[in-house]
Order: sequence, then C-alpha cells, then structure tokens
Amino acid sequence: MKSGWLGRLKAGLARSSQKITSGITDVVTKRKLDDAALEELEEILIQGDLGVATAARLSGSLAKTRFDQEVDPDEVKGALADEVATILEPVAKPLIVDSTRKPHVVLICGVNGSGKTTTIGKLAKQFRDEGRSVLLAAGDTFRAAAIEQLQIWGERSGVPVLARETGADAAGLAFDALKQAQAESTDVLMIDTAGRLQNRKDLMAELEKIIRVLKKLDETAPHDVLLVMDATIGQNAHSQVETFKDMVDVSGLVLTKLDGSAKGGVVVALADKFGIPVHAVGVGEGIDDLRPFEARAFARSLMGLEAIG
Repeated sequence: MKSGWLGRLKAGLARSSQKITSGITDVVTKRKLDDAALEELEEILIQGDLGVATAARLSGSLAKTRFDQEVDPDEVKGALADEVATILEPVAKPLIVDSTRKPHVVLICGVNGSGKTTTIGKLAKQFRDEGRSVLLAAGDTFRAAAIEQLQIWGERSGVPVLARETGADAAGLAFDALKQAQAESTDVLMIDTAGRLQNRKDLMAELEKIIRVLKKLDETAPHDVLLVMDATIGQNAHSQVETFKDMVDVSGLVLTKLDGSAKGGVVVALADKFGIPVHAVGVGEGIDDLRPFEARAFARSLMGLEAIG
C-alpha cells in the first residue's frame, strides 16, 4: 500500500517535477556551478513556484557546498531534495485526534472549489477506518450543491451529516452539531464552512460567529482549523493563507489537486514562509487519495527522484 501511494505521489507531482528537473539538467550539464549557473537555477526554482525567498535559500545552500565545482544533474537534484526536506520536515505533521475530547472539533475553511467538501469526506472515511465515530456538519449553507455533496460523501464513508435548508444560519447549525456530538460522545465533529472570499466581511463575520457559538458549549473548540487549498493556484496560495489567517487561527493546511498541477513547489514556499503544519496532500479523486504529508517523499518526488519510503 505504501509503495503504491509513493508511486501515486510521484506520478501526481510529475508535472511539477518535470518543470523543475528539465531546467536543472539544462543548466548544470557539463559546466561548473558558478554564479551564472546558480542564478539560472534560482530562476528555475522560482518558475517552479518555490517562491523568491525559498529559491534564494536553496541556491545559497548549493553555493556553500558545491560552488565552482563540476556537478551532475542528479547530484544537484539530490542536494536540493535534501534541502527541501529540511524545510518541510518541521511542518509535516499528521492531524492528531485528541481522544480525550468528545468530540474533537475540526473547522474546515477554504474558498469554493478548493476541494474542501471532498477533503472532509476523505478525512471522515480515514477516521471511520480507524474505528472512530464521526459527525459532519454542512455549514456551507449558502450553496445547495455543497450540502448535497457533503451528504453524498457522508453516505460513501458511512458517516451521518447534519444539514439544514439552503440559507440557514451556519452558526446555529454548528451549535446544534456540537450539541448532538457531545450528547452522543462522538469522537470527531467536522464542520464545513462557506468559502465566498468576494464577500470577505460577511464570511469573516460568519466564521467568527461559528467560533463564538462553539465556545459557548466547549471553550476549547474548535481544536483544529484546517485551510484546504487547491495546489493549481500556485503563488495565489500565499494570499489565501494570509486572508484566512486574518479571519481565523489556521492551525493546519491540506493541499489538494497536486496531480492536476505543475505548481506543487508552492507547498515548499508556504512551509518556508508560514511554518503552518501541512497535514495532508491529495493526488487524485479517489477516497484513498488523500494521505498524511511526508516531507522526504514529497521533496524527492518534486525533484524527480525515487521517493524512498
């Protein structure tokens, strides 16, 4: 199973790694790693969505150890993969459910289309497979499609979904969901939320209200606030993290749709800039295609190398 996932991760990152590795091969074949070569490498890393600061850090570390030496492409890819893994390791943290809490409350945020509802469904299945009881709350009451989609995922993963009619008060729904989960000693409560960034003030007020009502029943809730982001947005991910961090205390990230993107490098840039835990990455539509984020496997796959388990 593990090797199957590593293969899928590598395949999922193929477009991102192709963009970076073909450039590395072009730059370092049969030449010394001089200032000009390092500058070109830095440019390739920026184009690979690793961001200006991270690209400078990576080329700087190469310069320290290999400046003016003849290097081959695999050596450079290996060195960069090691350095990327060093950046990613502090943020590669699985989502841990605190079993002393009944329930452990997870609030899920993200813009519409980021894969939020799908992520909730996949996490619900994982928690169920671990033998935990789960309740889902369809808190994106603004969109009928979001409520329906969550109900479909609930059926797929064998998890109950608390929903109301379109336009119902999201905070009221969250309150009722927590009350029900407490009464039933449910292990995990996951609450979907709206993602209408164009009405940012409304959304902010709604999220603040949801958190306020949850605290009336459990002052420690929510225990996790996950921001789900679509990796295909590349550098725009930075402004999404900033925006949601302003609204709520984002405790972890989930990156979806890596397989549809040549912008997987943005995960490294986000880790370097924000240091927020990355709990999981998604490389496909299947219910098992969301897995805990592993720094070294991701770093090696991004550089087009075999991901060693």
